[in-house]
Amino acid sequence: MFKDNVATAARALSPDAGPVALDRRGFLRLSAGTGAGLVIGAYIPASAVAAETAAKGSASAVFNPFVTITPDNKVIVLSKHLDKGQGTATGLATLVADELDADWAQMVADFAPANTALYKNTFFGVQGTGGSTAMANSFEQYRQAGAAARQMLVEAAAKSWKTDAAKITVAKGIVSDGTNKATFGELAAAASKLPVPENPKLKDPKDFTYIGKSFPRLDQKAKVTAQPVFTEDVQLPGMRVAVVARPPRFGGKPGAVDAAKAKAVKGVTDVVTIPGGVAVVATSTWAAIKGRDALQVTWDESAADKRGTNDLIAEYRDLATKPGLPVRKDGDAEKAIASAKTVIDAEFVFPFLAHAPMEPLNAVLEFKDGKATLTHGSQLQTIDQSVTAAILGVRPEDVAVKTLWAGGSFGRRAVYNADYVAEVAHIVKALGTDKPIKLIWTREDDIKGGYYRPMYVHKVKVGLTEAGEIAGWHHRIVGQSIMTGTAFESSSVKGGVDGTSVEGVNDTPYAIPNFEVEVHNTKVGAPPLWWRSVGHTHTAYVMETLIDEVAVRTGKDPVAFRLAMLEKHPRHAAVLKLAAEKAGWGSPLPAGVARGVAVHESFKSFVAQIAEVRIKDGQAKVDRVVCAVDCGLAINPDNIVAQIEGGIGYGLGAILHSHVTLNEGAVDQTNFGDYEVLRFNEMPKVDVHIVPSAAPPTGIGEPGTPPIGPAVANAIAALTGQRIRELPMANHKLVAS
Repeated sequence: MFKDNVATAARALSPDAGPVALDRRGFLRLSAGTGAGLVIGAYIPASAVAAETAAKGSASAVFNPFVTITPDNKVIVLSKHLDKGQGTATGLATLVADELDADWAQMVADFAPANTALYKNTFFGVQGTGGSTAMANSFEQYRQAGAAARQMLVEAAAKSWKTDAAKITVAKGIVSDGTNKATFGELAAAASKLPVPENPKLKDPKDFTYIGKSFPRLDQKAKVTAQPVFTEDVQLPGMRVAVVARPPRFGGKPGAVDAAKAKAVKGVTDVVTIPGGVAVVATSTWAAIKGRDALQVTWDESAADKRGTNDLIAEYRDLATKPGLPVRKDGDAEKAIASAKTVIDAEFVFPFLAHAPMEPLNAVLEFKDGKATLTHGSQLQTIDQSVTAAILGVRPEDVAVKTLWAGGSFGRRAVYNADYVAEVAHIVKALGTDKPIKLIWTREDDIKGGYYRPMYVHKVKVGLTEAGEIAGWHHRIVGQSIMTGTAFESSSVKGGVDGTSVEGVNDTPYAIPNFEVEVHNTKVGAPPLWWRSVGHTHTAYVMETLIDEVAVRTGKDPVAFRLAMLEKHPRHAAVLKLAAEKAGWGSPLPAGVARGVAVHESFKSFVAQIAEVRIKDGQAKVDRVVCAVDCGLAINPDNIVAQIEGGIGYGLGAILHSHVTLNEGAVDQTNFGDYEVLRFNEMPKVDVHIVPSAAPPTGIGEPGTPPIGPAVANAIAALTGQRIRELPMANHKLVAS
């Protein structure tokens, strides 16, 4: 793979490179104040490098796309993935630092420009971040980049010192042969002239210095000291701020627009109609918002979806009684259920959910002399670049994408049609301006007019034998397909079945004979989007609460029952055993407290959680969660713990409180006042235990979220006898039995 990347970089930098997008500004930003040195990962034509560095009296050359070593001894790792708080940039820097034998103090993280040829996600085929894939698809790639740089530095030192390269050691950023020593920065220029090794030798895991250990994140100081790192911090000469008035119902569009009162607001400079809304542009955010408040728009809702939540639930429930598209069929579930001694007939209802990242959506676009620069926390650089180019009527390579740190996403910034990026591009085009435009979405904008985790209804019948074993399982899922109509449809939708609608059910690890799964794809105006852990948000809840109910009904211990059904899945069993051990499963608890358990695989990682729950004022109060996780090799254990804690908090808020409802097609909720997320005082004590593993790293950003809902629900059932099958839990009055 490393050799392929070098070849790709070489082609991209050749005089006849063609349509590959190369961003000169990114290099200038990286090297400002540091001069030029060994560049491993530059993405500009060699001629431009030569011109820029010749004036400084130094030389530079391109080797591979990921690492830059500057003369002042900084190692800059270009992250091809967005870091939106999950620690990706630090994780990638860790891989490079270990193979390079760098000093952690010299590591710096920055973001790669939009260049699909160089920086694609190898699992997606486009440049982008999501699906908890960052470490998994980059593990070997970034280690090889670090190892190649190390080998070149050693060879440069050997030539300079006229010694055998085998006698040279590298430690904490110092290259030495026992007599001579040099920093990376001092050797960079000479090393850059050497051939790039095709297959650099990687470390034996037993020799890792950083991988597997906890280190402070590279963005920590900047964020704690409030240094400008987010899109909201961007201030450019002549910049204007835009907000957009959007139709109250999905499918609506602007009709008559009276902008007189909006234009009378001090600071408002322009009002323009764009596809899907009306933009108010001003010299400040406040002026833009006040101008929008004064705007008078008559909305054309002839094509709007005016169904409310109750209407949709009724439709979904009706569909759930009818055969759907076949997903999986093992044996004859209906026949087995018909002859079963006991039948569990369960219906589950899951609401729409907003993403509600802490930093609302925003983007800055400048278009001048046929060249555009898009600056924001870009999660799908390829799509953002392509959409912007299409709207502005330029080539994708004429759109530079500068990715900044982002304050959360949970899927919202990874939009298949680049919705908010498209808006700012339409505004710039409509204005015909070369002034930078910063588009800002308020929290209300996003919750009322954003994209959502779809609503789902599950209808499940489980037949039990007289011996208490599962005889048959028939499962129907009703909800919107996320992938249909997107660039990911061809790989994710087969025979009309969207894999994200059924994941976690159709691939269950439980040994269930006579197992049948069907799905109905619905059409709703509210646009669907992946939400942290995607389909697992609802499928894990259904599977794990029903498995628990079967265990309880048949008088079996919920942990032991699961283990018996997971004999062929040792990694599931291992995390379940570890969580049970650490939680003291089966040991006495204080009066009024019960434990609930869940285990689930998502994004190739295995997570078991045990929640300790009490009932307070008719609602669930989660005191403690014990979690065991197997995500392969733990690159940074402290970051894994943080991701699991965050995933539990995020998922807990969703199952306890969060929901989006529609009133005749319009969203009822507006902000955190009525779209409730978990509060600080509700966050339980969380104990995370990582299973030691030498397997390749797998996802960690999302797998902590799916098990928390069913673990809490199962604890509630143990306390009250109530099986909660419609979320959020806040809509139910709980009474301890």
